[in-house]
Amino acid sequence: MDVALGSTAPPQDVELRATAFEFAVEPTLLFDPHADQILDANPAACTLLGYDRALLRQTKVSTLHSGQLPALIVFTQAVLDKGAYWTNALTPRHATGQSLRLEYAGSLLPQDGRSLVLLTMSDLDARRRRYVDAAAEDHMRGGIATWQRVERVFQDIERENQLILRAAGEGIYGVNAEGKTTFVNPAAERMLGWAAEELVGKEIHPIVHHTHHDGRHYPDHDCPIYAAFRDGAVHQVDGEVFWRKDGTPVWVEYTSTPIRDRGVVVGAVIVFRDVSQRREADEKLHAALAEVDRLRERLELENAYLQEEIRIETNPRGIIGQSEAIQKTLRQVKLVAPTTAAVMITGESGTGKELIARAIHEASSRRDRPLIRVNCAAIPRELFESEFFGHVRGAFTGAMRDRIGRFELADGGTLFLDEVGEIPLELQGKLLRVLQEGNFERVGEERTRAVDVRAIAATNRDLKQEVQRGRFREDLYFRLNVFPVESVPLRERREDIPLLAQHFLNRESKALKSELRLSEGDARRLTRYDWPGNVRELQNVIERAAILAQNGRLRINLPDAAGAQPSTGSAQVKPEAGSAVMTSAEMRAHERANIVAALQACSGKVFGPGGAAEMLDIKPTTLASRIKALGIAPRPRGSAGLSG
Repeated sequence: MDVALGSTAPPQDVELRATAFEFAVEPTLLFDPHADQILDANPAACTLLGYDRALLRQTKVSTLHSGQLPALIVFTQAVLDKGAYWTNALTPRHATGQSLRLEYAGSLLPQDGRSLVLLTMSDLDARRRRYVDAAAEDHMRGGIATWQRVERVFQDIERENQLILRAAGEGIYGVNAEGKTTFVNPAAERMLGWAAEELVGKEIHPIVHHTHHDGRHYPDHDCPIYAAFRDGAVHQVDGEVFWRKDGTPVWVEYTSTPIRDRGVVVGAVIVFRDVSQRREADEKLHAALAEVDRLRERLELENAYLQEEIRIETNPRGIIGQSEAIQKTLRQVKLVAPTTAAVMITGESGTGKELIARAIHEASSRRDRPLIRVNCAAIPRELFESEFFGHVRGAFTGAMRDRIGRFELADGGTLFLDEVGEIPLELQGKLLRVLQEGNFERVGEERTRAVDVRAIAATNRDLKQEVQRGRFREDLYFRLNVFPVESVPLRERREDIPLLAQHFLNRESKALKSELRLSEGDARRLTRYDWPGNVRELQNVIERAAILAQNGRLRINLPDAAGAQPSTGSAQVKPEAGSAVMTSAEMRAHERANIVAALQACSGKVFGPGGAAEMLDIKPTTLASRIKALGIAPRPRGSAGLSG
């Protein structure tokens, strides 16, 4: 020992004390708490800690107690203040890295003005083993009577343990280090359907834990139960199944705790409970929450869609007119609205086909659900399926989240397929299936969804001809054309023109905050005009006239004030000489002849410099509409004349 234990002691006493330090049974350290330095260690301490003596002398006390510096400071301060103190809160690390369970007894040792600490360490595990050995020795000396008494004690303990296992509501079973079952309690027998004698002595994993809930094989090397006696850690698992004897799964949560004997893991005990009802409740809750999210998203989309419809709605008051054509349409609406029949609305662009669809929807039992409009002419070909049926996240590039399609949005309501003739032929079959069967799948999803949708279609094409040309499926045509309704062009119900014009003018007056009047002359001018753009063109003319109005007087500019009426077939009909007023047929024939003459003069050219539109001083799009309305078929440039 390098440090003298007392400056006043004779040399022989110092040597004696050093020898006592060396041969002490209890592991002992001498350290300087202020310098954080181990000054010396006896052989017993070296053996206990697993360090060489020279290495220990170079080791700091704090290094020996890594991560326990606060507790070490408290202990040394207590020794310095009280002169002696003990603790079992400090666990120094063995040279192999294993923590040791020790009891420290420290005493103050003054030396040359320094305060040193003499530390005695007791191995608690070794002390317990000595107590057990001593008790066993006492029992052996006590003879047969003592052995019988000890046996009864162990029997009582075993009986109490069995009572506890039998009374436990959780399933409990044990496995040894080879994975074989050592015991099974009654609760485990009831939950699994296996008798204890059928499981004890056999590997448990291939019997009750061999397969995941989805049918995938569960290798034993992945089993957390076996992992407990392999890595010595406690494993808590939720969301797995054990398999009953009858082959049905039971959802369980379990804890696999390692069993140690003298520091060696010899097996594990597994405590589990049946959570099938809780899981079923959780799944119902998750399904309900998912349904709430779906409905919320649907309502948000409906709200956004309806807000958009409000912005683009051209006639919120509905169908306006007193003509026989309008009355016939209203009678048809009244007849078909209460049914679930599909409706096909035909007619030229701008005649109000959507208003008829809305009138049918509002008069039906589906009026509390939305009318969802799909403009089939405005959807890119590659997005048709997603627009109609929706998609799931990741179904294609750019699909960042799930999206509800128009069919699902219209569930319980009405789907208005505007310009239905524009649907690509390859998608018409899918549309037919949904209309017939009432179910579909989102793009990128295998789940089939059911919908209840009433279809109303509209087109300005002749779908019969499209069917004959192979551009529209015949079966889809007949599926949509259950109840046909014709939207009459404005030129065939001229008595409604003043009513419509006054309706649009009232709206513009409110928007412009001005008093505008429609004179009788204005009404006559509007009535004489042919309106190839129908109601939509009339609305535009009135809106433009309201903007240009001065002093409350409208400035109505029509492309051709003379107007025109449907042709009787002759391009050369002229009014009688001296006649001040032309009939409708005469006006239409006059305009037709004028346009034909212009086209002949321009060699059939409609657009651009030197074209018929420039010659007639009207917009090319207006001229194109009139050519179509009047049934004029331009021949290729360079050929003579035009066909009528």
